[in-house]
Amino acid sequence: MAHLLFRLGRGSARRPFIAIVAWVVALAAAAGAFLAFGGTLTDSFSIPGTPTQQVTDQLEEELPSTGGTTARVVFQTEDGSEISTDQQQQIADALAGVEEIDAVSGTIDPFATQAETEEQLAQLEGGAAQIDEAEAELEAGQEQLDAARAEAEAGQEQLEEGQAQLDAAIQQAKDAGQYEAAQAQFDAQQAELDAQRAQLEEGLAQLDEQQTQIDAGREELTAQREQLELGQQLADNASSLSTVSEDGSTALAAVTFTEGALTLSQEDKDAVMESIESAPLDGLEVFFSADIATEVSGILGAGEIVGVLLALVVLFVMMRVVWPALTPIITSVVGVGVGVAASLALSGSVDMSSVTPVLGVMLALAVGIDYALFIINRHRLNLKRGMDVNESIGLANGTAGNAVVFAGTTVLIALLALNVTGIPFIGVMGNVAAFCVAIAVLVAITLVPAVLGLVGVKAISKRSRAKIGQAHEPEAPYTPMKTGRAVLAVIGGVVLLGIVAIPSASMRLGLPGGDQEPPGSTAYEAYTAIDESFGEGLNATLLVTADLPEPVSDEDLLATQVAIENQFMEVDNVTAVAPAGVSEDNSFLAFQVVPAEGPNAESTEQLVHDMRALSPLEDGTELGVAGTASGNIDISEKLSDALPVYLAVVVGLSLIILIVVFRSILVPLIATLGFVLSLFAAFGAVTAVYQWGWLSGLFGVTAPGPILSFLPIMLTGILFGLAMDYQLFITSGMREAFVHGSSARESVTAGLRHGRAVVTAAAIIMASVFGGFVFSHIAMIRPMGFGLAIGVLFDAFVIRMMVVPSLMHLIGESAWWMPKWLDKILPNVDVEGAALEREHPAPEEATAAQSAS
Repeated sequence: MAHLLFRLGRGSARRPFIAIVAWVVALAAAAGAFLAFGGTLTDSFSIPGTPTQQVTDQLEEELPSTGGTTARVVFQTEDGSEISTDQQQQIADALAGVEEIDAVSGTIDPFATQAETEEQLAQLEGGAAQIDEAEAELEAGQEQLDAARAEAEAGQEQLEEGQAQLDAAIQQAKDAGQYEAAQAQFDAQQAELDAQRAQLEEGLAQLDEQQTQIDAGREELTAQREQLELGQQLADNASSLSTVSEDGSTALAAVTFTEGALTLSQEDKDAVMESIESAPLDGLEVFFSADIATEVSGILGAGEIVGVLLALVVLFVMMRVVWPALTPIITSVVGVGVGVAASLALSGSVDMSSVTPVLGVMLALAVGIDYALFIINRHRLNLKRGMDVNESIGLANGTAGNAVVFAGTTVLIALLALNVTGIPFIGVMGNVAAFCVAIAVLVAITLVPAVLGLVGVKAISKRSRAKIGQAHEPEAPYTPMKTGRAVLAVIGGVVLLGIVAIPSASMRLGLPGGDQEPPGSTAYEAYTAIDESFGEGLNATLLVTADLPEPVSDEDLLATQVAIENQFMEVDNVTAVAPAGVSEDNSFLAFQVVPAEGPNAESTEQLVHDMRALSPLEDGTELGVAGTASGNIDISEKLSDALPVYLAVVVGLSLIILIVVFRSILVPLIATLGFVLSLFAAFGAVTAVYQWGWLSGLFGVTAPGPILSFLPIMLTGILFGLAMDYQLFITSGMREAFVHGSSARESVTAGLRHGRAVVTAAAIIMASVFGGFVFSHIAMIRPMGFGLAIGVLFDAFVIRMMVVPSLMHLIGESAWWMPKWLDKILPNVDVEGAALEREHPAPEEATAAQSAS
């Protein structure tokens, strides 16, 4: 590999325009592919198989109307006054215009909804009054009926008495033998009594019929009152839900799309926002929720550019010459362009988050500058020692470039290993970042030598050029560090990072909400307005489904909804519940459940678990929880579970790679443990700033909350690769000195002396580039930029240049112990290209060798 890179570097230096034109063509091709095939980036994250995703799929099947993304639109008066009737009409017209967009399935007019709600409440109140009035009428009728029945019963008693008297008179006449003479009179009296009895029985039958009617009316009123009470219960459960604020200054509309969050294009989102913003809205401000308004456009912002400029300053201070300082910036920008544009060309066919290309830019810039720096630094040393320009570039490419290829390979392995998590969007992020790093490596070993070939001897200063060929002072002997100092360095470094790592024990994972967008952005203003006017829980609305054991009738539907809602209302931190949909066969119900706090609050996370713990209900109803807050929780838990597995894979790879490179057992073990310590220190620093809110004003943290859910796993992969880079450039010098006869402790000093300057510059450059992303316009990238920047500083300055050398000094010769059987089977990896360097000595070294012989 070293010889191949030597020839490649020398060839690029001799024919620089071939390499330069090739990369210009590659850049143009990547840009063309992006313009031709590029698609839409998304701000939504999904992991197949999570409970939220399963419920979402079920919702799309049972209730297609709930499957599309719903975005909130906040209308607010500029002066805080109540929204006027004219302004209400303007809002209605603006929403009507949005409905003409093909991607929109419907809108919710806040004032129409509020009026409908008030009308329903009025109907409930009016219905209760009507039922009371009807019941009063029934009671009055019952009283009249009872009086009539009492009168009829009295008449019946009189008839019975008259019948008894007639029967007695007939018997008396029969006894006296006078019956036949008075029979006609008796028959007339009997007929009169029978007629009266028939009339009375007819009256009683009419009374019974009236009683039946009253009873039926009473039953109907009872049923109506039960339905009314159920409707009132639904209204009470949703009483805190409103679309217009109490003071009337803020209205909350909604736009529902036909597509889900993962497939909704940014063009459709922009069309909705442009349509509403272009509508006449006199005296009104309009804000859009993060569902459609999260900023995804643009890759580099002001902060990122400042980071690159800081890197340029460090390069210039280190080299004191313009062109060598500019070369890493120019070549890395070319690499970024090729890598990111080519990656974005796949966004039309692969779901790609908005963070993915930014991560590629971040890594490609950082490693591109650093890798170019390593090669340029070696080339400058060769020139100062009197080598020919082309020969010097070839040797720098074969030695430092060989180390760059190895270092880049470790980063690639760490990033590609993200696929073992089984999480699609994490795998895509790792693959894109790995591709961008691979392009950065190719740029470093081809384009950088070509540019250096054009720069020629001007890669070093005039003063250095004047000293070429002159005798140089012999290098100072390698004096081992003091043992006491080494002990203090180890203890101090471990204690320092251990303290910084403490907050990592309380790290919570989540995804950023609108409150973490830049202040003044429409997403931030929408979140804040909803929080202040309607309660922060509305920003974390859950969608809870109920899959009934069997369908219910239309008559029993309302009672079923209320029974389920009442169980939800008994759960802690639930402030409101409202029906959200019913399947055609009444077997599947959906509800909106509003938590007490926002989407990233611990209480909301607990509420999701509590709601799921209710399932199944006593009647066998299966519950499911979906929504943005639920999805974020599921993703965070999935990533949290995947982190230990990935960390084990990375640590295992670290040990294997370092054992092969350094042919040692203890050195890789020390290096790996150091990486773990610096990693958790980075976790702790991120937690302290972005979750606890320490120094929040300095880093622009407007709303401390859970850490970005995929940040720990991404930090692990990226910092592993970078840590191995620094370990390589520091420890390879120690290994080389030890192999050439220096003692173990002297070799520690030799490695530090040869690698300290370039690793220091590389770490500062990388931290500068990463640090520029701390103030990125994309909320999700800021904590990642901070974590990478602080992690690089911890690992480079505390672990690689303080703790590791000190430990190696303390363990002495044991640092390079290797079992003989293992030493025989391991391949001989000449990472630094030492054999190549011996084949191409600098003129002064060749002269010294001839004199010695």
